Amino acid sequence: MRVGLTGGVASGKSTVSAILAELGAVVIDADLLAREVVAPGTEGLAAVVEELGPGVLTPDGALDRPKVGALVFADPAKRRALEAVIHPRVRARAAELEAAAPPGAVVVHDIPLLAETGQASGFDAVVVVDVPDDVQVDRMVRIRDMSEEDARARIAAQASREERLAIATYVVDNTGSLEDLRRRVEEVYRTIESSTT
Repeated sequence: MRVGLTGGVASGKSTVSAILAELGAVVIDADLLAREVVAPGTEGLAAVVEELGPGVLTPDGALDRPKVGALVFADPAKRRALEAVIHPRVRARAAELEAAAPPGAVVVHDIPLLAETGQASGFDAVVVVDVPDDVQVDRMVRIRDMSEEDARARIAAQASREERLAIATYVVDNTGSLEDLRRRVEEVYRTIESSTT
């Protein structure tokens, strides 16, 4: 069973991903893979430098993520160039990990930009972690120490809440307590598991 998991920035998707892993899902985290494919010494990092210039490296030769983030959020063409380097490499690595999963496993692909990259139809089910935009802004300002303007810019750079909900097989509301969230994730996981038998 192939499941896509997504949610807007600061929606709590990583928490849901962790709960799914605890419940027995094989979780393939696109963010972790995105770091792996541009680690120092990789051909992916060389391709990013070719696209964005050597100014995106730290003094020790790693990708300077804050610098890259500021660059690509301000320039859609640069963001597309970065995505053209990273996305195919992440998909190839995710396919390798999925192939290694045990037979009958629920394989969850944690993909922040699932709606944006048009991959929803490639999954048996899509789980969307949902919160209103104002909750996202509040969390980014409080927890990530971002300005409200930066927080809103990040949200605007992603698919809208409506676009994400349109691809959802299951919606996980994350406006309540952690216990509420865990209950809902367990309910969704049981439903997904029962559909694999």
